[in-house]
Amino acid sequence: MNPYQAPLTEMRFLLETVFDAPTTWAQTPALAEAVDLDTANAILEEADKISRELIHPINRHGDEQGVKFEDAKVITPDGYKATYDQYAEGGWVGLCGDPEYGGMGMPKMLGVLVDEMAYSACNAFTLYGSLTAGAALAINAHASDELKDKYLPNLYSGVWAGAMDMTEPQAGSDLRNIRTKAVPNEDGSYNISGSKIFITGGDHDLTENVIHLVLAKLPNTNGISLFLVPKFKVTDSGEIGEANGVTVGSIEHKMGLKGSATCVMNFDEAQGYLVGKPNRGLVCMFTMMNYERLAIGIQGLGTSQAAYQMASDYAKERVQGVAAGGSPTGATSDPIIVHGDVRRMLLTIRSLTDAGRALSVFTGKQLDLAKHGEGEEQAKAARYVGLLTPVAKAFLSDRGLDAAIMAQQVFGGHGYIRETGIEQLVRDTRIAQIYEGTNGIQAIDFLGRKTTGDNLAALTEFVDECKQQLDNLVNTQDNHKQALLQRFDALLATADTINQNKLSSPALINACAVDFLDAFGYLVYGYYNVLLSDNATDHIDTQFTATKQAVANFYMDKLLPKVDYHLAQVNAGDSAIIAPDEALF
Repeated sequence: MNPYQAPLTEMRFLLETVFDAPTTWAQTPALAEAVDLDTANAILEEADKISRELIHPINRHGDEQGVKFEDAKVITPDGYKATYDQYAEGGWVGLCGDPEYGGMGMPKMLGVLVDEMAYSACNAFTLYGSLTAGAALAINAHASDELKDKYLPNLYSGVWAGAMDMTEPQAGSDLRNIRTKAVPNEDGSYNISGSKIFITGGDHDLTENVIHLVLAKLPNTNGISLFLVPKFKVTDSGEIGEANGVTVGSIEHKMGLKGSATCVMNFDEAQGYLVGKPNRGLVCMFTMMNYERLAIGIQGLGTSQAAYQMASDYAKERVQGVAAGGSPTGATSDPIIVHGDVRRMLLTIRSLTDAGRALSVFTGKQLDLAKHGEGEEQAKAARYVGLLTPVAKAFLSDRGLDAAIMAQQVFGGHGYIRETGIEQLVRDTRIAQIYEGTNGIQAIDFLGRKTTGDNLAALTEFVDECKQQLDNLVNTQDNHKQALLQRFDALLATADTINQNKLSSPALINACAVDFLDAFGYLVYGYYNVLLSDNATDHIDTQFTATKQAVANFYMDKLLPKVDYHLAQVNAGDSAIIAPDEALF
């Protein structure tokens, strides 16, 4: 398998040209002090090196060896501990963390690119740092100053790790049915008792402590509260103390991500501390969940990029068959890159990956403005974050699996065996559609809460901004502009129909949500491919310009029509889905 190479030219292009990050950073005081373009480029170059030379080499072996559970201890694959130590020492866990507690304070629109590199290099390893960063974000946003002072520095430094404990056997996505209890103590702490399943990074040997954010119920209430529960107690001076009643029942044996420890966690009167207000735990946990949802979308994006590189390299090396109309070189066999179907798959992966990266950076930019901006700019960014987070999670991860499978198809029979490595990508990225809220749930959130919840206000605002941007493009074909503008209008019309009928047809949103999200996703990807092509017109590298134009042309001809299909599915309503009697199944 060829070593991973980060697409630095693509990443710099997005930051410097498409989204004008330097101006955003310079106009945002908290970011102006932390980063400029030179700093960002240095971070990208170092992240490329770390991903290529440190993280990627443990990917294959980690999958083959997997996590072990021996003598009540979770043991990560050989090399993970040494790699994690170097990764943490470099400050990568706290890259976007609060500088007050030892984070580097980098903007999220830079952080998403670093995350992409790490996921491309090794999905399983990258999850450990991602969960820690998300836990630190939730603690910083909702915990008391005492808890922040006590726990955040060691989380941002990577000395301790974080985990998110929500799911229980009887309560998957419906968290109202959790049974974990929190009993108050006289000293203000709580005794946490219960079991959680599917806890990524719930325990491991990478750090000396694991800090769990646990959802539990207080006595005599159905409300859900959030608690910080360390594996080992922490003394007032910040030292590791005695075991805290947090143990591992077992580890899951999974289809993929075999280097990532997925644990059954048991809490036996473990001492915990309330985060946020009582019975408001989901509000606090959503800070971490939304962070992880974007991260898991980027997992799909990183997989897409890695899959494209592997398949593209293979297609240029693998000799089989002759080009239609005869070999251009007169050879008896040509590299399979000459074949139309191989090119179709590679161009599909490329156009989805390029647009997905643009969506991730734009979403990162909105997170930065929602956190550091002011006035209406900040408010609008918060609305866009709410609108786009379920799309980023679901559409990026769905298309990530599509890309991995198409890349595997390029390899033919060699893609089904372990030696080439592409089958691992398929297995590793499959879970991205499931955890952090299945993509069907993300679609229901997008259509039911984020689109019709405010009677299309945020969606219309976003669409109007895209349409205005299209009108300002000077190097784009008019037919491409019109194709996008017409479909934006069709999307809003369909959304309006759903909004008008949501009360009289209560199952409508649930039945049509996935198709609506996919219609939006394919449309926004068309918009981004055209935006990238237009902005690349004056790029110093003429081959880069030609590539962006070719990729955009392919997308507009071959993939944009998927918008029409998915909108037609939505407009067909829910009767064919809901009407059949349950006995049919």
